[in-house]
Amino acid sequence: MKDNNSPLTKLMQDAQLSRRGFITSASAVGITSAMGFSPFSVFAAEPKKGGILKLGMSGGNTSDTLDPTLFSDWVPLNQAYMLMNGLIEIDENNKATPELFSAWEAKPGAAEWVFTVRDGVTFHNGKKLDADDILYSINLHRGDKSKSAIKTQLAPITGLTKQGDNQILITLDSGNADLPYLLADYHLVVVPAGFTDWSHPIGTGGFIFDQYEPGVRSLFKRNPNYWKPDRAFVDAVEVLVINDPTARTNALISGQVHAINRVDFKTVDFLKRSPALNIIRSSGGQHFTFLMDCSVAPYNNNDVRMAIKHGIDRQKILDTVLRGYGSLGNDHPIPKTDRFFNHSLEQRVYDPDKSKFYLKKAGLTDLKVELSSSDAAFAGALDAAALFQGQAQKGGIQVNIKRQPADSYWDDVWMKAPFSMGYWGGRPTADQMFSTAYQSTAKWNDTHWKDEKFDALLLQARSLLDESKRAEIYGELQSIVRDNGGAMIPLFGDYLDAASKKVGGIKPHPMFNFMGGRLAERVWLEA
Repeated sequence: MKDNNSPLTKLMQDAQLSRRGFITSASAVGITSAMGFSPFSVFAAEPKKGGILKLGMSGGNTSDTLDPTLFSDWVPLNQAYMLMNGLIEIDENNKATPELFSAWEAKPGAAEWVFTVRDGVTFHNGKKLDADDILYSINLHRGDKSKSAIKTQLAPITGLTKQGDNQILITLDSGNADLPYLLADYHLVVVPAGFTDWSHPIGTGGFIFDQYEPGVRSLFKRNPNYWKPDRAFVDAVEVLVINDPTARTNALISGQVHAINRVDFKTVDFLKRSPALNIIRSSGGQHFTFLMDCSVAPYNNNDVRMAIKHGIDRQKILDTVLRGYGSLGNDHPIPKTDRFFNHSLEQRVYDPDKSKFYLKKAGLTDLKVELSSSDAAFAGALDAAALFQGQAQKGGIQVNIKRQPADSYWDDVWMKAPFSMGYWGGRPTADQMFSTAYQSTAKWNDTHWKDEKFDALLLQARSLLDESKRAEIYGELQSIVRDNGGAMIPLFGDYLDAASKKVGGIKPHPMFNFMGGRLAERVWLEA
């Protein structure tokens, strides 16, 4: 039932602007790309201290935890970076930069790395950061009992030893030129050695734990002894979990929150016209997926998977669901912004005749499938599913859409339903993206796809220091996933955040919404 008196409805009713008015308003608000952006005028203002920053966020569940081995969605990621610091940070240019590791150096062959632990950092309980804390925090994700999603990526580590109080030697079973990027993963936040109380985490972050109700609300207060002098300006951060996109948007328009993530693609053009709001658009690796479980019929037949991949009109869904705020996907997860993107791969297009061809190869005249979907997968997922349903029918594929509850989608549907929808936030390197979701042993291999050639090539590329040879192999890996994998990836979606103009310092970032999950410590309130 629509609320005709909601702030969003009123904004949309008042937004009947001329073309000239629209262009003027859009220019004033400022839509930028994460790659080569021009800061808004308010960004040049000097940071101010004080106030309570209120964030309305999608991506939280009542099953959430602050245990870093179990992070799986946007809200825990952002909360983690409020309370804790990572080892390495990915900056707005997608480069690995120092955080709790202040420096690093690879020995010849990149199988041994020496990392320096930052000096002068203390935890919220007053303990000084040392190498033991970092060893403990990394080891939480290793070992037979670990349930961490990054366990597979850390498996090549054969040695993890400290060299004095401020240096750590990491030894790998083979070279990895991208190890610093791997260690920038958001799961690898640091707590004191021996720490286990995840209901009340202690970190070195810009904010200190105060209140926490999983999937509902949290309140963290500013750390007065934060080691970063140019971060953590507000007195406190309150996170309100608002998974419904309309409710989240209304909360921003009404002033209940200062900023929201995952702006609904359907309403972004209306929000752009508000003189009180900024839209922050970042292009990166976020992509939306249709996931086929390769371990069960009929999706264990690649001809069936290829029939489905040719049955979707990518351009139509980009224009209709994403309103153009993204780019076409080609059934592999590497974005055009990645240095190893394969430009020679032909873009897959909508072709019902090819769908019929592949169904015939599979011994079928038609195909009936059930697609589990929810807007929890991504804003507009249900609309995308409905469009796909009509498009696929022309190729002999009958799609029944099973609407799933948003609150339990990631626990009960993702990686469990034979055919479902999802999203990935992308990763800073091709190796990390492939290792996280496509390597046969990866915990988050959400299509249960296994390919021995892929695994072997992935390992080979990781150990090479020759960029041209790596590019050749990563190009082949993209081709293998595109033509044999279980994920149909029709779209890359821009990250869209919206914020009150009272929020200063907010910028685009190629890694995730909310400035790579670090918005809370980087922005301030103008008034």
